Amino acid sequence: MRSGAGTDPDRELLTRARRVIAVQTAGAITVSLLVLGALVLLVVTHSQNSAAEKLLTRTAAAAEDVDDPPPDVWVFLRDAGGRIAATERAPRGFPDRASLDRVAAGGAAETYDADGPEGGYLVRTRKRGTATVQVVMSRHEQHDERERLLAALIAGELVGLLVALLSAALLARRATAPLADALARQRQFVADASHELRTPLTQLHTRAQLLRMDLRHGATDATADVDALVAGTRHLGEVVEDLLLSTQLERRDDARVPVDLAAVAADVLAEQADRAREQDVELTLRTGGGPPVVPGHRTALRRVLTALVDNALSHTPPGGHVSIGLDRSDAVVTVVVRDDGAGFDPADAERLFARFARGGHGDQRRFGLGLALAREVVAGHGGSIEAQGSPGEGAAFTIRLPAVAAGT
Repeated sequence: MRSGAGTDPDRELLTRARRVIAVQTAGAITVSLLVLGALVLLVVTHSQNSAAEKLLTRTAAAAEDVDDPPPDVWVFLRDAGGRIAATERAPRGFPDRASLDRVAAGGAAETYDADGPEGGYLVRTRKRGTATVQVVMSRHEQHDERERLLAALIAGELVGLLVALLSAALLARRATAPLADALARQRQFVADASHELRTPLTQLHTRAQLLRMDLRHGATDATADVDALVAGTRHLGEVVEDLLLSTQLERRDDARVPVDLAAVAADVLAEQADRAREQDVELTLRTGGGPPVVPGHRTALRRVLTALVDNALSHTPPGGHVSIGLDRSDAVVTVVVRDDGAGFDPADAERLFARFARGGHGDQRRFGLGLALAREVVAGHGGSIEAQGSPGEGAAFTIRLPAVAAGT
C-alpha cells in the first residue's frame, strides 16, 4: 500500500534506517581514525622532543668549541671573563645573554622553547667548569616533519571517511535486508488474510443471519443451515491454516525427516472421505514402484496433498472420480492427483499457481492460496509441480520430489 503522496512508507522506513546506520557506522569509524591520528601525532611529537633534548644535552656536555656543531644547532661559550664565542650564522636574537648570565651566576641549568619561524628553537644553557655553554637547536625539521605527518593524516582521514561511508552504506543495506523481508512478508500476510478471510467470513455471517431468522420464525428443522455453518467454519479453518503455513515456509529449519507419502496420502483421503461421499465422488489411492519416502516436513507435505485433493473435489461433479497415484523411479518420487471434473484451459496451467488466481476465458473460479502454497512447499523440498488439463476433461497435478536414498 502507498500513502497519499505516492511514496512507499516501507521504503521510507528502510531508507531512514539505512541512513542512520550508515551515518552512525561512518561516524564511529571516523572518530576512531581521528583518535588514532591524534595518538600518532602525540607520539611523534613526544619522540621529537625527547630526541631534541637528548641532542642538546649531549652537545652542551661535549662541546669544546663553537665549531662544527650538529646540523641546525648553534653553540655559544661564555668564559669567566664574560666573553662570548658563537657558531657562525647563528639565528637572530641569540645567544640569550640573560640566560647565560643567570646560569653563570650560579643558577640552575635552563631548557626552554624560544619563539621563531617554522617551529622556533629549543634552548639549553648549563654551567661547565668555569665556562657557561648555551646550545640552540632549530625546530625547523621537526616542524616540517609534523606538517608532513599532519597532511598525511588528513588525507588518510578523508580517504578513510569515504571508505567508511561506502562500507557503512553496504553494511546498512545488508543489515536492513532482513527488515525489508520482514516488512514485505508482513504486508503480504495482511493482504493474503484480507483477501482470503473476507469471503468465508461474509458467508458465515450470512448463514448465521439466516439461521437466526429461521429460529425466530419457529423453524423446526435448521439442519441445512447448521450444515452450511459447519462447512463454512471448515473452509475458514483451511484458509487460516494456509495463511499460517505461508508465514512459516521461510522459517523452517533444514532438519528434515523421512516422510512416507503413501501414509500421508491415505490420511488425506480418509479426512476427505465424508465430503467425497456427500458429493458422490469416488476417492482412490494407487501406489507402485519402491517406497515413496522423501526427506521433508510431514505437516507441510500433508497440506500440499490436502490442497490438491480439496481443489479436485471442488471441481468434480457428482459421480466423478479423484485419485492419488504414487510411484518411485530411481531417486524420484512422483505424486499425481487426478480428477475427471471441469478441467481448465491449458493456457492457464502456470497461472493457477499464482496467489488468488482466477480462471481465464470466462472461468470465474478462484484458487486462493492453496495451489500457490503447494508450489512453495514443493519447491522448498527441492521438487517441482505442474498442472495438465483441458476444459471438461479433468485435471492432473504432478509432483516430483527427491526420494530418500535406499537403506537410509
